Amino acid sequence: MRKNDTTYKTLGPQAAKLVTALHELGRTVFRIGDIREITRLPESSARSFARKLVNRGVATRLKPGLFILVPYELGNEQQYVGNPFVVAREIMNSQDYYLSHATAMEIHGMLTQPQLIVFVSTPKVRRPLTVHGVEFRFIHCQQRHLFGITDHWVTKQEKIRVSDLERTIIDGLKQPEHCGGVTEVAKGLWIRRQDMDVGRLTRYARRIGVGAVLRRLGFLLETYQMANAEELERIRSELTASYVRLDPVLPVEGKRLKRWRLQLNVNPDELLALGGS
Repeated sequence: MRKNDTTYKTLGPQAAKLVTALHELGRTVFRIGDIREITRLPESSARSFARKLVNRGVATRLKPGLFILVPYELGNEQQYVGNPFVVAREIMNSQDYYLSHATAMEIHGMLTQPQLIVFVSTPKVRRPLTVHGVEFRFIHCQQRHLFGITDHWVTKQEKIRVSDLERTIIDGLKQPEHCGGVTEVAKGLWIRRQDMDVGRLTRYARRIGVGAVLRRLGFLLETYQMANAEELERIRSELTASYVRLDPVLPVEGKRLKRWRLQLNVNPDELLALGGS
């Protein structure tokens, strides 16, 4: 007898068939359409069947029409979410998206603390969604800014789309509020500095086309000695005369650094201390 037959022997034959088929397909997150395809039930019956699976603790409902199988060893678990990165992918349902900001930093090992919010960048405007205590926050981006994205395997069978190392930093410098502030972005840059492609960082910053990003990037590359004088001068030559805050999350204070047209509302010694840790 196969493992799935043993594990789900207490289910009715139709439910056991569904669960076994989903496992064989490697599809623990499923939709009403999957139920219909496997069981051949009509729409109304498939929805009723899904409700029964949830009531029996075989699956949990992530959002209308979207469900996830509960591992057998968890018993009758009503709040199971599974891998939140996979859930984010399924919420997007093949639409353009990538995991970004603090979530991407966590995936790339740039953070020391686990995150309670999953950040998803997408050209589609979506409201935040909370699923069994996990918040999914959607950051609107332009279609032309869907670049610097890579596939990442979160399990042996499941992969998601996430910003690559360099794009993660650029997104963080553009919108530090979704990463815990510029200091956290700087820390992530320092942690993965050996793996960063500085040329790619600057190309991405130019492609995003936000002057504040170039200023912050140039300042951090200089602070951490990650770029040579010629590269830094090339960045400086593209800056306008206006000043921006190093960290837009923090108040307008601190001295102005003419070299990078930045108001240093984060103490540079604090950033250097990260580099020395």
